Amino acid sequence: MGKEKILIIGASGQLGTELVEALRSIYGNSSVVASDIRKSDNPVFETGPFETLDILDLAKWKDILQRHQPTQVYHLAALLSATAEQNPEFAWKLNMQGLFHVLDAAREEGSSIGRVYWPSSIAAFGPNTPRFDTPQYGPMDPTTVYGISKYAGELYIQYYFQRYGVDTRSLRYPGLIGHKSDPGGGTTDYAVGIYHDALKGDVHDCFLKEGTILPMLYMPDAVKATLDVMHADPEKIKMRMSYNLAGMSFAPEEIAESIKEHIPDFQIAYNPDYRQAIADTWPAVIDDSLAREHWGWKPEYDLAAMTKDMLENIAPRYRK
Repeated sequence: MGKEKILIIGASGQLGTELVEALRSIYGNSSVVASDIRKSDNPVFETGPFETLDILDLAKWKDILQRHQPTQVYHLAALLSATAEQNPEFAWKLNMQGLFHVLDAAREEGSSIGRVYWPSSIAAFGPNTPRFDTPQYGPMDPTTVYGISKYAGELYIQYYFQRYGVDTRSLRYPGLIGHKSDPGGGTTDYAVGIYHDALKGDVHDCFLKEGTILPMLYMPDAVKATLDVMHADPEKIKMRMSYNLAGMSFAPEEIAESIKEHIPDFQIAYNPDYRQAIADTWPAVIDDSLAREHWGWKPEYDLAAMTKDMLENIAPRYRK
């Protein structure tokens, strides 16, 4: 295999920002091209090439492919769960047509693209999915546009692998929690905002009710899992839809208690909104045994370790 050239689409989001940094540390700054519809002001985007790309703009997409000849594509551009519900038609168009543009480019004869990463989500599950020990294979009846597009996408990446031999890889992310970018409109994003409110000295106004257990993953573990699945030998990827992935599961009051270990007077209030109905259809605890068995997945952070790390990393923003 020659020199790798990596293209990240949707690089300005929470996960993309972290992947740009991680991949540049592995492959070198000039070998990792970040792209998004607009450039974030995060300094990581000044360390290497950036392309302005709306993945629905086929001419611009083909131009970037031609100029950069990527060997790996991480296609992260999507409208997230809560945001997508506000604009369902556009969400479907962006989430599906964007994926087709990437998969069709990868299947073309002579394509430089040897490997495609596309993220799925626990949103692909639904009310008839077992909430505890959610299996890899089981009822999938998503109730949101985001979830429907993720389930459809899982079937399509498997189809492109089986029909055209495109090396597609995917993970069903739980809620992702990180400190390097602001919350992005997801149903689990309260678990990012809560740390900011704690450090600002504000009461956290939680849009989910007490007792809403959801599966979560700390961003360093999400990056690790993504790189691990992309770097695994093809024969270890025995499942070409999307692997279940788990880190920890907790309810809002549990994350609040973990914060109080460091900020004893922190307070949380509960005002559930439309996102509660979304959360109620999602799993609480995920069975990710296939990922562990096939390519050695193992998370490193639990809730206590994540809270300590989040507070330490966000604190400098709020120091007077």
